Amino acid sequence: MTASYLVKILLIEDNLAEARLLQEFLKQAQSKEFTLVHVKRLQEALQEIRKDTYDVILLDLTLPDSQGLSSLPPLMINAPSIPIVVLTNTNDEELAIEAVRQGAQDYLVKRQVNTDVLVRSVHYAIERKQVLETLRTVNQSLQSRVDERTAELVKANELNQFKSEFVSMLSHDIRNPLNTILLAAGLLQNNDDKLTKEKKHTHLQMIRSAIKNMAQMLDEVSLIGRADSGKLSCQFSPLNLEAFCRQLVEEAQLNVKEKHLTLVFASFGELTEAVWDESLLRHILGNLLGNAIKYSLPGGQVQFQLIAQEHSVIFQIQDWGIGIPQNDQKQLFQPFHRAENVGTTPGTGLGLAIVKKCVDAYGGKITVNSEVSFGTTFTVTLPLIKS
Repeated sequence: MTASYLVKILLIEDNLAEARLLQEFLKQAQSKEFTLVHVKRLQEALQEIRKDTYDVILLDLTLPDSQGLSSLPPLMINAPSIPIVVLTNTNDEELAIEAVRQGAQDYLVKRQVNTDVLVRSVHYAIERKQVLETLRTVNQSLQSRVDERTAELVKANELNQFKSEFVSMLSHDIRNPLNTILLAAGLLQNNDDKLTKEKKHTHLQMIRSAIKNMAQMLDEVSLIGRADSGKLSCQFSPLNLEAFCRQLVEEAQLNVKEKHLTLVFASFGELTEAVWDESLLRHILGNLLGNAIKYSLPGGQVQFQLIAQEHSVIFQIQDWGIGIPQNDQKQLFQPFHRAENVGTTPGTGLGLAIVKKCVDAYGGKITVNSEVSFGTTFTVTLPLIKS
């Protein structure tokens, strides 16, 4: 940013002493590049942004006419392109972090502010907002290109719907973990000397988790793409099937404990030597088991049964959770479709579509028996391929 560029700041702060202090900090900046307009109330700020343009907003979370996170939505609706830096007292730091997760670009703890910290935060907020705006432009460009390409390829309404939902999923579900990465990286970069070792570890874990989520989503979309193009095939090798199922159960125990569920595994019949595609099995059983846990009620139970037959193996996963509405069962295996009763439970709507693609690639079949409020049972039957 050059010294000739004037950064126009809107400060929303009802405490006059703190407002004057922030003004003084900006005057002390080496480059004369800041101009500040001060208002005391949220409604005054909304009037300002309707009649004038600003580069950044400094928002106190405690105002006479608005408290905490309720101040954010009106500003973001009326000025979606203006970055927001929230101002907080020391004991409000967790609230400030939540504000950043909900759309603010940065936060400042008032007693830690000085000229350098303030200037750096303003610049960081503007830069981070520019990154997000660039991402939105990329998403719009992607949608435009998909629109053009789809216009050439559309042969049925189903393809057009898939395209729309695919772009929507990319722009929403991938942007969320990207925001988390930008937030955590910014906190590490701008507050390195103030963060404890534990805080740094927490922010790094946020980044790792967000990257893992993005990678998983891309893998899921890639798998469905391979299946639709006929490139999803089985790669068979010897496998101890019962031991593999028990390993999946063991991996699921963490999520089970968080919801205080009981996960019961049982094996019936004699398993003969056979070959299996471990990757496809993991997609099938991992998704079904994960859904059973996700949509179970706290304190409930999930049953996982392995039933060996002469020429096939049956996997049955049953829960006593929220169940699936009858109308949704007709579209259960369509990509991006989610039942109307899932509420705020996170998910991309790709899991069951992947399960169906993998079962089909195996030459097997899958059935579902479900009733709202009484639970769901998925039954997967796969052919037994002798080694």
